[in-house]
Amino acid sequence: MSMVSCVRTLSLCALLLLVPVSKPVNAAEQPVALYQQQKNVVYAEVHGVGLLMDIFTPTGKSNGLAIVDVVSGAYHSDRGKLRDHERAQMFDIFCSRGYTIFAIRPGSIDKFNGPEMLENVNRGILWVKAHAGEYKIDPDRLALLGASAGGHLACMAAVSAAEPTAKTRVKAVAVFFPPTDLMNYGGLKLDITGSDRLSQAIRQLITPKGAETIDEQKLDELRTSFSPARLVQPGLPPFLLIHGTADFTVPIQQSRTMVAALEKANVPVTLIVKQGGGHPWPTIHEEVAKMADWIDAQLQPKETQVSEP
Repeated sequence: MSMVSCVRTLSLCALLLLVPVSKPVNAAEQPVALYQQQKNVVYAEVHGVGLLMDIFTPTGKSNGLAIVDVVSGAYHSDRGKLRDHERAQMFDIFCSRGYTIFAIRPGSIDKFNGPEMLENVNRGILWVKAHAGEYKIDPDRLALLGASAGGHLACMAAVSAAEPTAKTRVKAVAVFFPPTDLMNYGGLKLDITGSDRLSQAIRQLITPKGAETIDEQKLDELRTSFSPARLVQPGLPPFLLIHGTADFTVPIQQSRTMVAALEKANVPVTLIVKQGGGHPWPTIHEEVAKMADWIDAQLQPKETQVSEP
């Protein structure tokens, strides 16, 4: 063999040593799915339109508790909004702790206005409670969560079920960056008749279909009645709000307003402020874990004290 051939052979051998050799993946090394997902379960029908939810059941040990996740972004509840919650690791984090998650989609703004979406959220809560036995969860210890528009709808569902006997009442409410006061948005009273995008969006949200020409006073009444911070009453379940200081879509003032109203009514409330957090932020899964810690504490039954004989 020539010297040149020897050099080429040695070089090829050296190169092959640098190439990683793949090995068969052992079944034990495969990532374990944290949940099983039922897609597009119909929980209600409205005017011939089916309302859908996905159900995430833990593959590990269940804790017998459930979360109703209101999936809505910019008041749209397409499957892309569900993927946003998946990217935030909501289903991984909660199912890893044994929770069953009912991710309800209450419809989108092109078919439903805000109050109609709220009715659809309540339909979802009632469906979950009615099927609690099937999924082996406690219907009296539900947590309600949402983000952005979903957070707004979750807050509305909670404040509209203030009575302890309300059929749609839940045990705890945890939300990310929710609109809460449509009368004072970001510290300013909006001109509800204005042509700016925000005023137009609020009008579309609160106005009954076919009644777009109602007067300013009626519009103010409608947006007040769809502002959870203005509807807070004593006796509501505890709330957790998480909001970023750099949120230019829903200003943090909206969460602070809700917190102030809850505190005034002596409702337990916690606010977590994410410095520099937008709408949302890249590491939001860290705050989802904090939310899970908080929900763990709210849904666990209080230990009964046995008096000494």
